[in-house]
Amino acid sequence: MQRDEVVQLPAERLVSQLPTVLVVDDTPDNLVFMSSLLGEHYRVKVANSGARALKAAQAAPVPDLVLLDIMMPDMDGYEVCRQLKADDATRDIPVIFLTARADTEDERKGFALGAVDYVTKPISPPIVLARVQTHLALKATADFLRDKSAYLEREVALRTLEVQAIQDVTIMAMASLAETRDDETGNHVRRTQLYVKVLAERLRSHPRFEGVLSSRMIELLYKSAPLHDIGKIGVADYLLLKPGKLTESEFETVKQHSRLGRKAIESAERRLGMRVPFLNVAKEMAGSHHERWDGAGYPEGLAGDAIPMPARLMSLADVYDAIISQRVYKSAGTHEQACVAIVKGRGTQFDPDMVDAFIDVAEEFRSIALRFPD
Repeated sequence: MQRDEVVQLPAERLVSQLPTVLVVDDTPDNLVFMSSLLGEHYRVKVANSGARALKAAQAAPVPDLVLLDIMMPDMDGYEVCRQLKADDATRDIPVIFLTARADTEDERKGFALGAVDYVTKPISPPIVLARVQTHLALKATADFLRDKSAYLEREVALRTLEVQAIQDVTIMAMASLAETRDDETGNHVRRTQLYVKVLAERLRSHPRFEGVLSSRMIELLYKSAPLHDIGKIGVADYLLLKPGKLTESEFETVKQHSRLGRKAIESAERRLGMRVPFLNVAKEMAGSHHERWDGAGYPEGLAGDAIPMPARLMSLADVYDAIISQRVYKSAGTHEQACVAIVKGRGTQFDPDMVDAFIDVAEEFRSIALRFPD
């Protein structure tokens, strides 16, 4: 193309790039005059009544500005403006009132309804063009900022999802690293995570738990559950994989995985330099899921409600899965055997209300076990 050549755009494209102004007036001569005045600079839509104005404001092309006569039969300009501002689709369209009345109270009423300006009749073309140009520029800026804000909100949401996904994958990787040393598939992690969620959902309406088992807490329990046995990383393979019964000394060593798990998560918190809710829940699960309701558990010998609620949930879920799972030192038990053992432990090994909830959702536990077998 030569330097002095001019690119000619189709007339339709040029028009489509112009802002659209909707003129509303019940007097035909006024509509003709305003269309002629504005038509050289903008796309112009006209409406001769309030009802038609509302329809025109919804129809494509949606106006960028409304010039609105106040004194109209059936529906006056005030009511049209009120309805425009009440609709999410049209509330951001600036409205300039056209009026033969210059009363201060009328102006106050119009501004209160959301109008941005007044132009008095008889119309002065330079004033109308200047006001229209000013408010279209202001709207263009507002639209840009609104779009930018929406874009940033979408970006923040996307980045948040990415961080959560990375966090979840890291948790599962760490948990599987510990679990697959004595569970070839690592599905124990997935199963216990789901058991805890099902049990918590069942308990959320119970008077003892409704104040703490919010949707957010259940999400934290679900996210934290895979780390309950992270301390196994610190236990020697020959103990975790021993086919026979552990000696008393060996069992004492294995029991240390609860303390090791808690310490590992506490160390992570210190390095992070801040408290993270899911790590706090994970710490309670890791450190106390072998405590017993009657105080005969380990590592601290806690009893009753002194045992953190997340640990009590995990204790029941962990025992159920341990019974139905095959390990090098035992064969897999049945769902029925696991149910009998848990009911037998009501009020001794387990929180009695949690056992009652388990009875209600036992079949869901069975379904989870079947869906994620070893």
